[in-house]
Amino acid sequence: MKNIVIYTGPFCNYCDAAKRLLTRNNATFKEIDIATVDGAMDEMIKKANGKRTIPQIFFDEQHIGGYDEVRTLEKENKLQEMLK
Repeated sequence: MKNIVIYTGPFCNYCDAAKRLLTRNNATFKEIDIATVDGAMDEMIKKANGKRTIPQIFFDEQHIGGYDEVRTLEKENKLQEMLK
């Protein structure tokens, strides 16, 4: 299984949806809340090549994108392969 990191924030419906999507695909992940972890937002922006929206999702340091990108991978039956 990949080492998955998801940067989230409070009251973020897309963050909640992304976490549900990963959970239903049996993926374990580390959640980093940019509102409560010092320096997390700057770290996320740097790793995500300037993207400031949440969630931002990474598989083994590879930037996947946000909820829409992960949902597209799931719909195209590509997510399970990427999680291996």
